[in-house]
Amino acid sequence: ATANFLARAAAGMADDLLAATLLATEAPVVLCPAMNDRMYAHTQTQANLRRLGEIGYRIAGPGVGPLAWGEGVGPGRLLESAEILAHLGRALEGDGPLSGRRIVVSAGPTREAIDPVRYLSNRSSGRMGYAIAAAAWRRGAEVMLVSGPSALEPPVGAHLVRVESAEEMRCAIAEALPKADALIMAAAVADFRPAEPAGAKIKKEKQGVPELRLEPTPDVLRATRELRPSGCVVVGFALETDDVLANGRRKLESKGLDLLVVNDATEPGAGFEVATNRVTLLQPDREDEILPLLSKDEVADRILDRVEPLLPRAEGA
Repeated sequence: ATANFLARAAAGMADDLLAATLLATEAPVVLCPAMNDRMYAHTQTQANLRRLGEIGYRIAGPGVGPLAWGEGVGPGRLLESAEILAHLGRALEGDGPLSGRRIVVSAGPTREAIDPVRYLSNRSSGRMGYAIAAAAWRRGAEVMLVSGPSALEPPVGAHLVRVESAEEMRCAIAEALPKADALIMAAAVADFRPAEPAGAKIKKEKQGVPELRLEPTPDVLRATRELRPSGCVVVGFALETDDVLANGRRKLESKGLDLLVVNDATEPGAGFEVATNRVTLLQPDREDEILPLLSKDEVADRILDRVEPLLPRAEGA
């Protein structure tokens, strides 16, 4: 939407087909500003945007970056197509059980330092957690995504908190959890870390093959259990290689979870570094729910479908 169109829309004009359609429609409206950064910053443009928000239109963007040739860098870029689609999805989703809810999602691996150069980690890409964060935001939630190192683009709308180690993830979750309506722990947190990380790079020429003494990392779900507010729905993940369901049931009970998403790391198309997953959903006092092989985006929606009815009813609902 240009500065000119925003001004006409804010004034309620119907001087062409697009403006007339805007006045006649009852559908959700998403406006994506695109203009020179000085035009965007002008007091009149900002007043028009506030007026459009008061009417009930959603404003998506603008993006920040290089503008038209010779105009430098600043706010005014049209959002990328994928970002616009995400905003359209949220607008079309309408009000639902997740609207206005605070959802904390963890994703990705953690890295535990051996020395300033090397670390212990795992093969998690973060795809599952990022898909859940994106789906929760599309459904109207306020989403905090606590992510270990990942090459993925952050989901549109989610507040991203980057962490590296299991201890950093524990701290971030502990800070966010007391105000959360749901915690979805999709991160693949390292189970062990070097007990004494070296302060300088370990040299093989001088020290040979080092002996690493490991110690447990913080168990984030257990360590933050006392911080869960009343009614908070807690979802855990378990990637197993043997006795998958039995191990999953034990984790569900021992960590006081409302839902556990468990899968078999040895199964093709499931687990790390793939865009699909085959999971089983476990809940207390309910039959196991085995899902077929699905994209991780589809799995994310299936998980949220199970989370929604577990949430306490919002006041006034």
